[in-house]
Amino acid sequence: MRIHHAQVSVKTGGPIAIENVTPLVAGELKTSKVASGIAVISVPHTTCGIVLNEDERGLKEDMRHLAERLLAPLASGRPFSHNCVDDNAQAHLTSILMGHSITLPVIGSRLDLGSWQSIFLVEMDGPRDRNLRIQILGE
Repeated sequence: MRIHHAQVSVKTGGPIAIENVTPLVAGELKTSKVASGIAVISVPHTTCGIVLNEDERGLKEDMRHLAERLLAPLASGRPFSHNCVDDNAQAHLTSILMGHSITLPVIGSRLDLGSWQSIFLVEMDGPRDRNLRIQILGE
């Protein structure tokens, strides 16, 4: 069994940004020489997430708008308690809903993505330098 670990830096482009990281993950898969197994992609941050979706300009704009609107304002109108610390509670709460990792099959030395699927790092408190962690396990 081969195990390949990598950490890749991703510079995000704005307060809320949708960054396609599929080529970065595919590059690490090629380096790993794993033909069959799994790839785990994660972010060690609490104000961004990892999602799968289509890399289409209008959809990425819709994802940005969703992240902007999600949880803000709360239906009760009560301010976020965490905002007294960093003023980024909405980013923390949105990342909970998006998740911090995905696991994908590796088949025939390729990520087993659907026809329209891409891997996105979703920034909700940027711009920042983020770390994308990639672990590939297999034969």
